[in-house]
Amino acid sequence: MRKLIFLSFAVLFFACSSLQESVETGLERISAENIRENITFLASDSLKGRNTPSPELDIAGEFIADKFKQYGLKPVNGSYFQKVEFVRVDLGDENYFEVVKNGESKSFKIGDDFVPFNFGDGEIEAGVVFAGYGITAKEYGYDDYDGIDVKGKIVIVLRDEPQEKDSASVFNGANPTRYSFPRYKVQNAFEHGAIGVVILPDPLNHLVLKPRGYSWPKIFKNLPRTSLPIQLAYQQRSLLPAVEAGEEFIKEIFGDVQVLKDIQKSIDETLKPKSFEIENVKLKMKISFVKENVYANNVVGLIEGSDPELKDEIVIVGAHYDHVGYFSPTAVGSAGKDSIYNGADDNASGTVGMLEVARAFGLSKVKPKRSILFIAFCGEEKGLLGSRYYVDNPLFPIEKTIAMVNLDMIGRNSIDSLILIGWSYSEDMKRIAEEENREIGFKFSYDGEKDFPRSDQANFARKGIPVIFFHSGEHEDYHKVSDEVGKINFSKIEKVAKLCYRVVYRIANSNIRPKLKEDKLAN
Repeated sequence: MRKLIFLSFAVLFFACSSLQESVETGLERISAENIRENITFLASDSLKGRNTPSPELDIAGEFIADKFKQYGLKPVNGSYFQKVEFVRVDLGDENYFEVVKNGESKSFKIGDDFVPFNFGDGEIEAGVVFAGYGITAKEYGYDDYDGIDVKGKIVIVLRDEPQEKDSASVFNGANPTRYSFPRYKVQNAFEHGAIGVVILPDPLNHLVLKPRGYSWPKIFKNLPRTSLPIQLAYQQRSLLPAVEAGEEFIKEIFGDVQVLKDIQKSIDETLKPKSFEIENVKLKMKISFVKENVYANNVVGLIEGSDPELKDEIVIVGAHYDHVGYFSPTAVGSAGKDSIYNGADDNASGTVGMLEVARAFGLSKVKPKRSILFIAFCGEEKGLLGSRYYVDNPLFPIEKTIAMVNLDMIGRNSIDSLILIGWSYSEDMKRIAEEENREIGFKFSYDGEKDFPRSDQANFARKGIPVIFFHSGEHEDYHKVSDEVGKINFSKIEKVAKLCYRVVYRIANSNIRPKLKEDKLAN
């Protein structure tokens, strides 16, 4: 009996010893020097900002796939690439916008007086309703459409949301909510039966009432074709034709800018709608688009699990590898200036951090119980499109995906600070991150939940998957040409990658499945 007890203890001891040895060996493989080498390539001028789609993004994808192969990660369905089909939208040649008042028509000039959005195309003519901010927010007891019928009408709405600069605003203080986004306003107008939308810069907060709409290269000549919007091909659908109009239009409709300002001030002070039909006025508009199919790739690599009962369950480690591209060096006013948005921190940093975690797992002789899928997402900068494509077209059953860890912008600010995002979505993921961090030593910040919808983990949470997102914070170089490798802290990326490795190792080798909070499950 003593011999049997001794043998059992010995087996348990060596198993625990082997597990700890595997963790420490994996951590040792994560290297700031590897990070420096990989990020220097991914954020180089030669990759021209890794726009989705672009030949340079394809080169970056091949680089990542080659690293996966070197590290022993396996392809999925015979490939390291998940092909994503997009539709690229350009502004057509026939666009106009007119006001018809008392039988007389006034035309407005594209670019100066109005700019189309990239939501929907078509030719329409209809009566007009002013619908405040165009918001229906039941949780705030606010509805601009209360008591007004907009079916078959074109609605005029203000940009942003009530009390936008008031820290005490019910609309999440001074932080913008989803209700402030033009796409939400157009979708909400559609759901109320409108056939078109005109968005106005709000006069209380803008001295210059200039239309922005979408930044079309045909209108804003310093922009390259690479800045054109894209949509997922399988999701392609048109919203309503929509434009943003400026001061000349406001004067034509309201008589004076001060009239609109007074209306806006009243809405902000009372949080009561001031919507009304504008009598004896019609709007006519035509928005035309030219569309083409284009392609990019999510890059995937698999570590197969070793446990017969758990290997079909997937832990995902993700980072987007695209950025926003470049301006043509011959563009107006840009001669001699840096024109490439290298995206060293956003998000070559997260990508190389993910590669180090993949290397640590891939080169280990001891494989985790659960399988781990590493994904470099395309199209994040275009609206989280690559990750949305994956969760809607998963390579493994989505119900078998038990957790997702996201790395996005992890290479700047203090080496000891890290923002933990997604902690309010899963107590399990929060606890695991905090417990594993005891061995790493970051001082976590928990004030980033407002940024949760802005990165790829949001699409996984929408499918009911527990997530956590490591982020080192924004800085003065965010989405500027100055986001370059020379400003990256390679040691910080190494430190974040080690934390990510510990968290993923813990989840992949546990029999416990993390949970998403009930109130955070997708609607």
